[in-house]
Order: sequence, then structure tokens, then C-alpha cells
Amino acid sequence: MNKGTKVSDSSPFKGEQEGVRAIILAAGTASRLRPLTSNTPKCLLKVGERTLLQRSMDALIKAGIREFVIVTGYLHEQIEAFVQQTYGDSISVRFIHNKDYATTNNIYSLWLARPEAEGQEVLLLDSDLLYDGQIVERVLADKHENVLTLIRHELGEEEMKVVIDPPLPSLEGKDPSKSPLKGETFSLPLREGWGGSITEISKTCDPALAAGESLGIERMGKAYTTALYKELDGMMNSEHLENKFYELAFQRLIPCGYTFTVLDVTDLFSCELDTVEDFENAKQRIPAELF
Repeated sequence: MNKGTKVSDSSPFKGEQEGVRAIILAAGTASRLRPLTSNTPKCLLKVGERTLLQRSMDALIKAGIREFVIVTGYLHEQIEAFVQQTYGDSISVRFIHNKDYATTNNIYSLWLARPEAEGQEVLLLDSDLLYDGQIVERVLADKHENVLTLIRHELGEEEMKVVIDPPLPSLEGKDPSKSPLKGETFSLPLREGWGGSITEISKTCDPALAAGESLGIERMGKAYTTALYKELDGMMNSEHLENKFYELAFQRLIPCGYTFTVLDVTDLFSCELDTVEDFENAKQRIPAELF
């Protein structure tokens, strides 16, 4: 097994996360990252010694995850070959191919994972994230059944914004333009007594009302995934919303009583990688111990 997959004997997360399945969405073309993605899927781009996909899978394996479902699309053969060559039979992996990746969004990839995810406890991740693997450990250690990771920084129109009630404490005295992406963390206590459940999640909500941005890592319990795929059934088969973000389904489940507890992970490194400039900057920002 390649570097990063060994679990330390002293790790509190050593052992199996029985019943928890990782769903990794890796179908997109990442056109804004061309020419880097002209012949390579985004999740197989390297930062430091490892690809983005390997970094996520290593973190998941270290935290005890052994079952993986990877939804592929663009250049899927490369992803399948990489996973097999890197991990072999040490984990269980099922690939699901989204043949309509060029005309659909991540909600459709999530829909295709229905046979492996409905009624199951899952950890949902975008495949192109760059983040500290401790985030996965915190998500799995959280006592709540449904957990969504959040990072706090200055928000604009592009981010998937999260509104919660009650709100998180003020960042008074902190410069909101300086986020972990720019090298500064907010040194505030985490989690205990902070915030509540999500009341809105979208790109279009007022940034002034939002607590922060969804990182793209969510844990869902069995009741949530059952309700989620019931909602997705109508969205795909009746409304034909295949080209939306999956957070639209999260938003529509809130009035039905299904939502997430927010886990603030602003103090740990994470980085958005949408453009070539983002990617080059990430190589400079990533902490040395993660490189």
C-alpha cells in the first residue's frame, strides 16, 4: 500500500468503520483546469507526492473506511487503473460509470450511486478536494448522525453557502478576508455549543446571512439516505434536474425535517482547486507536513 495508508497504532480511529461506506464523485471534466486536465482527470492531478484522489482515499483508509464507491465519468479508465494499482485488494471498491458526465452535474452522479448508498450510512466526498486528512477523522468521530463540514471565510457568489440557526459566534476581531486558504486560521474553539442545523444551503443565498462555505464532505445516516433517494427519484425521473448540484436535494429535504449538523473545520487546511491559478497557489499554501 502506498504512502499515507498506514494506520498508526496510537490512532484513536484505528480499525474498521463498520457499516460506513465512502461515496466519491469523480465524473467531471474540470474544464476550467485545462490544459492540466486535457488528458488527466482532475482527481489524478498531483499536489506534492500524491494525487488528490489518493490523498482522500488515504485519509479515509486511515480513519477506518474499507468500502468505497467511486462514480466516474471523464477518462474513467485512468481512475479505475490508478485505484487498482495503488490499493489492489486491500479495500473494497465498486466503480459506477456516469456515461452522461458531459451533460450532467454531480447530482446525477450521486443518483447513480443509489444501489450502494440508499438506506446506508455513507460519507460523501467530492473527488477533487485538497484538505487535511484530520477533517475526515473529525467527521467520523462527531456524535451527530448527519454532519456537513463548513469553512469560514469571505464569501461571494460562487461558493456553496450555508445558513444555520442558531448562528455561529461572530468573527469579531478577525479579518474575514484572511481564511485558511490564504494562510491564516481563526483560532476559536470548535464544535461544542456552536451553531445548530442548516436552514439553507445554496449558491444564491445572501452571503451576509451565511455561516460559511460547504467544504464538500458530508456524513449521512440511514434515515437521511433513504429520504435523499426518495427526493432524488422525483428530481431525476419527473423533474429532470440532472444538471444541478446535489445540494439542491439537501435544501429540499430541510422542510421535511432532514438536515445536517455543521462541523466547523476552518482551523484545518483545505483549498479550492477550480482554476490553474488555484492549483499553482495550492502547491505554495499546503503545509509542509501534508506535502
